[in-house]
Amino acid sequence: MKNFLIKRILISLIGLSILLVLISVVIKALGNSSLAAEEKEMSTAEQISAKLNIEIPIVKQTAAHLDNIETIISNNEKEIKTEKMEEIETDLEFTTQYRKNDSLAKGKIQVLQEGEDGKQNSTVKNTYQDGILISQEVIKSEITKPSVDKIVEIGTAANDNTYVPIVGDQLKVTTNSSTLKNDKSISAESVRTLSSGDMLTLVKAEDNWYQVQVDEQTGWIEKVSVTYFNPNAETDGDENNLQYTKEDLTSGIGFSMLLNKPSGLTLEQFKQVLSGNASDTNKIFEENAEYFYYAEQQYNINGLFLASIAIHESGWGTSYIASTKKNLFGYRAYDRDPAGSASTFATYAEGIDLVARVLVKYYLNPKGTAIYGGETAEATYYHGSTISSVNVSYATDKNWGNAVYKWMLYLYNRL
Repeated sequence: MKNFLIKRILISLIGLSILLVLISVVIKALGNSSLAAEEKEMSTAEQISAKLNIEIPIVKQTAAHLDNIETIISNNEKEIKTEKMEEIETDLEFTTQYRKNDSLAKGKIQVLQEGEDGKQNSTVKNTYQDGILISQEVIKSEITKPSVDKIVEIGTAANDNTYVPIVGDQLKVTTNSSTLKNDKSISAESVRTLSSGDMLTLVKAEDNWYQVQVDEQTGWIEKVSVTYFNPNAETDGDENNLQYTKEDLTSGIGFSMLLNKPSGLTLEQFKQVLSGNASDTNKIFEENAEYFYYAEQQYNINGLFLASIAIHESGWGTSYIASTKKNLFGYRAYDRDPAGSASTFATYAEGIDLVARVLVKYYLNPKGTAIYGGETAEATYYHGSTISSVNVSYATDKNWGNAVYKWMLYLYNRL
């Protein structure tokens, strides 16, 4: 009996020991799992600190703080400026000198010398910020080919009777009945009968005869049978002073009108629409109206379109650039430094003439079109010959065309 009790006690002790071991194993397993979870949430620096029992200062970064760091880095990258030295060749655009000639019929223009662009090599320091050119400084420059000024005489004679017609002038038949001959001789064969008032274009002058063209026919007529027709003479009721009516001139107006064609206005009509405007406080447009007409005559551009650009860009000549640089168009006034980069002209006429050539050469005509002075259009920015087509590359403001067209309508309605 005694031995039996001892066996039962030993069995109980062994069972208790096993139970304690199992409990110990479970507790240890749970402890390791918790430690692993803590270590997983700890940073590398915190784990090292815990295992080596040393204190390491740690600053936890929040998501917002990290975003701020990225913003700072991004801003610093944008603020980095780079400078680059470059060698460039640029055109030296010629200017046009206008001279008055009182022996030339009023409104008549005569080119004495064609202009020619020059060339210039320059070393420039370009400064870029975020890949955008923000300034340009010319370090040195050398003119490799000087430009040649264009010289134009403009007629101021009040009496057309003293004027000697030149090739291209319009002549009007003054006799009741005249004949066009196939040679400069009274006995030559007649090729066409002409009536008083018929208009002819002068081709050549020899002795007492003019070679003329009417429609598609060419022949000779005696000088005494015709007179010079000056479309720019002041209207006095004489039938010789014909001009297009307002209805004629405005019949083709529209946003799709072609601007590489003359407006058809006479010199006096240009002066009419550009004079007496309340906004023209300094009378800049009134005093320079004739130069829009001369640009139209020489370069085959609508002079009212040209004037409307000048009005829009200069605020009727009141802008700082117009006042200080005689630049009505903001020509070469770049956004990074408009006042500093804008071209300076000696006269308003120089700027009007130059911008007319630029529009004709680069914007209004297809590549290869014969334009002026034996040159052809380069069409660098050509998208068509309408105002909206010019807007594409001429101005970043998409409403520029509408603003200019508004002034065109205003001027046409003043006829």
